[in-house]
Amino acid sequence: MADQPILSLGPDILRPVEPANFPKAILRYRSDRAAGEVGLAQLSNEDWARHFARFDPLPDSLTEPLALAYHGHQFRVYNPDIGDGRGFLFAQLRDGAGRLMDLGTKGSGRTPFSRDGDGRLTLKGAVREVLATEMLEALGVPTSRTLSVIETGEDLHRYDEPSPTRSAVMVRLSHSHIRFGTFQRLAALKDEEGMARLLAYVRDEFYPALAEGDAAGLLRAVSERMAVHAARLMAAGFTHGVLNTDNMNITGECFDYGPWKFTPTVDPGWTAASFDRTGLYAFGRQPEAIYWNLAALADALRPIGDPEELKDVLEVYPDAYAKAFPDAILRRLGVRPSDPQADQSFASDLFVFLNKTRLPLERAFFDLFAGSAGRGKRLRSPHSDTYAGEEIIRRLDAYEPLQPERAEHPIFRREPPTLLPDDVEALWDPITEADDWSAFEAKVAAIREYGEALAIADRFS
Repeated sequence: MADQPILSLGPDILRPVEPANFPKAILRYRSDRAAGEVGLAQLSNEDWARHFARFDPLPDSLTEPLALAYHGHQFRVYNPDIGDGRGFLFAQLRDGAGRLMDLGTKGSGRTPFSRDGDGRLTLKGAVREVLATEMLEALGVPTSRTLSVIETGEDLHRYDEPSPTRSAVMVRLSHSHIRFGTFQRLAALKDEEGMARLLAYVRDEFYPALAEGDAAGLLRAVSERMAVHAARLMAAGFTHGVLNTDNMNITGECFDYGPWKFTPTVDPGWTAASFDRTGLYAFGRQPEAIYWNLAALADALRPIGDPEELKDVLEVYPDAYAKAFPDAILRRLGVRPSDPQADQSFASDLFVFLNKTRLPLERAFFDLFAGSAGRGKRLRSPHSDTYAGEEIIRRLDAYEPLQPERAEHPIFRREPPTLLPDDVEALWDPITEADDWSAFEAKVAAIREYGEALAIADRFS
């Protein structure tokens, strides 16, 4: 029997679409690790291209692609003219734990929501998303995962890349295709019946512990997840760049990567998007941006929830973030939490130290990982003099390492894998100049090895 729970939302939200007919289908990346979770790792490359470039339906799933309608605040300006403009929901599958997983596309052609867009994706954009999702998973940030990248043989013209540029179609795997903006659209249309159906779908599939019709309970659950999301973005040194409400999904995963950047140092003002001239979504303002988006979700839920209760529940987020931030920092450092107040003080003081010293952020976490068990690699670091005698390092060494043997992983005898802007360009250059994918493949392998050494990757259940 086909598993198609999304169909319960009805035709007003779901628009059947035809995928683009691409001239070529050249497989450039497939994640068998992610595919194995939903029973797809055994596909041959031929069948992989048939499903993920030609979009022949997968067995026992959706029989046709569906573009979802939604609204959203984009840089805090409400926009009712958006939706899945260059992607669609291709399939719904269950993982080994029975959890629903959505396979969504990017660059798969025009939809009713494309407006003036061509519905396509550049190959460089797809490569960047692979890198972002691989690194964030390694660093313990709940994220969508890039399942597939297939080059499609079209020349695209873009204002922000040398053109013409190569094209691709991408498939991502995530827990949910439902965005904050999905609720916002129904609220704007005053469609309380549709809102009730959407709430029931989200509850049944992602938050089964909630009581039926519990809008405030949903806001609480989402706020708690988004607090973890925000804290782990900060601990990863990652700037998403476009934290709009249509780029927030209801299960608290990071997704829909555009102009992302990892910050070289702890710089609160670091921005990812050239068009973010006011720094609205700067590195240090991301927790605030997510809180603002949760307030927009609370407002959207008012037609089916008690306004005062929703207002009260929204205040869960600051406390949840205050707890999630030190947890995220200690996870990255591979040490066991101690006293909550001391943990909060340590995490904030560590960021003050990193900001003051301008230490390379990823290098610092690499050097300090496993605390006292990692003293040897700290002494080998080019920044060993900066650490020497510092009070914050003494406080770190007072924490118990979670798994001291991890400090001896071979990767800690090398350099940390990084994805700073220059690193990404250096990976792209051989692809565009000589179709040489070896540096990209080596970087993905190094990131995965780093993730295995850190052993902090997890996903929301």
